[in-house]
Amino acid sequence: MLLFRSEEHLGRWLVKPGRQRGETLSLDQQWKLAQRWFAGRHLPGWQKRDAAQAEEVFRSVGLTSDFWRLVS
Repeated sequence: MLLFRSEEHLGRWLVKPGRQRGETLSLDQQWKLAQRWFAGRHLPGWQKRDAAQAEEVFRSVGLTSDFWRLVS
């Protein structure tokens, strides 16, 4: 994961040969994703999400492109 200050900063990074733009998340999306992804992991009964549940977490923070699809 790489962090950039702005779209302009990302654009300057992309100028070098071989670099490609991947998925981007806002800081707000990253924070919401972390909160939802790690919620409850400290509890004894926590169980790993299946792919459909993981996709729902992604969708809940606006991550809807093909990159975030885990279920065919």
